[in-house]
Order: sequence, then C-alpha cells, then structure tokens
Amino acid sequence: MFATLTKNLSRRNFLVMGRAGLDLYPDPPGTSIENATRFVSALGGSSANIAAALTRQGMQASLVTRVSEDAVGRFCLNQLDIYGIDRTHVKSIGGEWRNSLALAETRVENHQSIIYRNGAADFQMDIADVEAIDFRRYGALISTGTVLAAEPSRSAAFHAFELARKTDVPLVFDVDYRPYSWPTARIAADTYSRAATLCDIIIGNEEEFGFMAGNQAEGLAKARSLMNAHAQIIVYKMGAKGAITITREGEFQTGIYKTSALKPTGAGDSFMGGFLAGLANGHSLRDAVLRGSASAAIVVSKVGCAPAMPTTAELETFLAAQTEPALN
Repeated sequence: MFATLTKNLSRRNFLVMGRAGLDLYPDPPGTSIENATRFVSALGGSSANIAAALTRQGMQASLVTRVSEDAVGRFCLNQLDIYGIDRTHVKSIGGEWRNSLALAETRVENHQSIIYRNGAADFQMDIADVEAIDFRRYGALISTGTVLAAEPSRSAAFHAFELARKTDVPLVFDVDYRPYSWPTARIAADTYSRAATLCDIIIGNEEEFGFMAGNQAEGLAKARSLMNAHAQIIVYKMGAKGAITITREGEFQTGIYKTSALKPTGAGDSFMGGFLAGLANGHSLRDAVLRGSASAAIVVSKVGCAPAMPTTAELETFLAAQTEPALN
C-alpha cells in the first residue's frame, strides 16, 4: 500500500484545505510588537503556508477556502497568485466575515505571536465548496486541524475526506492544534481523533498527540495507536529531539539540523512542504523526513513564513553543507 501512496504523491499536484491570512511582522527584526512603528506584510495562514512551501519546491498546489470580500481578502488572493497557488476553489464572502490576521515577532527570546480569528471567513467553507472539486485531479488532499474547529467548515472537511477517499486520493493530516479556535478541548480531541483515523499520513508534535491522548505522557502511544487500516505514515515531532516516524514496518528516529533561528514560527508548515515534496520526488521516507527537517531549519532562520519557504535549489544547497543530524 505504501507503493500506491507514493505513486499518488508522485503526481506532484496537491489540494490544500484551510485558511489564507495576512501576517504582519514588526520591522526591523527583533522589534517587539508593542514597540513597532512599522510592519512588513506577508501571506499567512497554515494551509496557505503549506501550499507556498510546495510550490516553492516545484509542486503544484491548489487551495480550497473562503476569504473576506475586502482589501485583506484581495491581498490574500494576490499573494496566492504570486506564489503560483491555484485559487480556483477560493471563494470570497461578504458581510462581517473576516480573514485571519497574525502579528508575529522575528525573535526567539520572549517571542510573541498574536492571532485574530473572530468571525473567520475560512470557517464559512461549506459542503458545496468541496462538492465542486474534481478530486481525481490531485495526488493528495492536505488538511490542517484548524479547518475542523468550527462549522460549516468542519462538516465540509469531513465530506471532502469522503469524496477524496472514493477517488483513492490519499489524505494528509497536519494536527495543528490551536486552542483559541475550539469551543472546548474535549471537542477538539475527539474531532482530531476522528479525522486521524481516516488519514494516510498524520503529522503532529508531541504536545498535539499528547493533547489527543488526554495526557502528555501518552502522546507517543496515541500516535502509535493511529496506525490503522488507513494510516501508513505517522510523524511524531519532538522539537529539538527530532522526530519518530512510524510505519507498519517499524519506526525510526531522526534528528534536527542546527540553525541560527530568528523566530520559532513557520517550521511545521515548512516541514510538511519539504516532506511531501521529498516523497513526491521519489526520495526514501527517511530522506523525505530529513528534507522536511531541513526545510524547517531554513524557515526559522529567515523573516516571515511563506516568504521564507525554501526553493528546491536552496534546500539542496543547505543539505550539501550538512551531515545527517545526530540524535539528541
């Protein structure tokens, strides 16, 4: 079955479900939000960042979401065009719905990220939006956990899972737990567990798997328990300790690449892009994980998230100067 999965991914055409937003970074780097007098703008939102990471590495990526029918929404549409992200399935919505806005500092010490999500336009994605998609065009459907946090987006996402499954399109799930988006932690944990049981590839960090388990000490056990009829690859990320990759054939651990980090944000989205592009380009699973880790190391060393995603050439240059990271 793993061969079938990689064959699908080798089509190099991904559908990403979830938000696009506006990121603002205090300038110059190192400035705190409260002391900033100017900001640099960039495309944001975890799903749009993943799509940007994929296109920067030569993949095709399409986004399905809703954006606000205002200047911020139009900014997001313009940015999607700049990154070469197909927006056929991105709809504008009027009224009081608004795009998400994030303010994030370019510093590691005392880092602050502030995200505004009230009345989020992307949560208005509905079943009609996903029924308009020809899933047969894509090599995989990628969803972040944030898509599941509210209705009608939650029902639309699960319907998209069903439609993708019917056309044999693999499902990729980035746990991406954001507490502020959910009504209760229990609803979030139950919903994430339901989604994970449907997916072929599941990626999350130890805190997210621990949250799903209801106990931080049981995060790895939770990840292992998800290796079921659908799941074929689970990546359990452990921050500075690297990652454990779980398959039906066994497990292996990889380390992280050392870098001079400017900020902590964007690593997960970049990992996803580098990892999937690696698999799509025929790299081994271990090498794909390492390419994801290298992509994450590059992003945290630069300003911004989407603008910092490495191209294939940048990734190859970085890897050529490295040895495989040791385990901590």
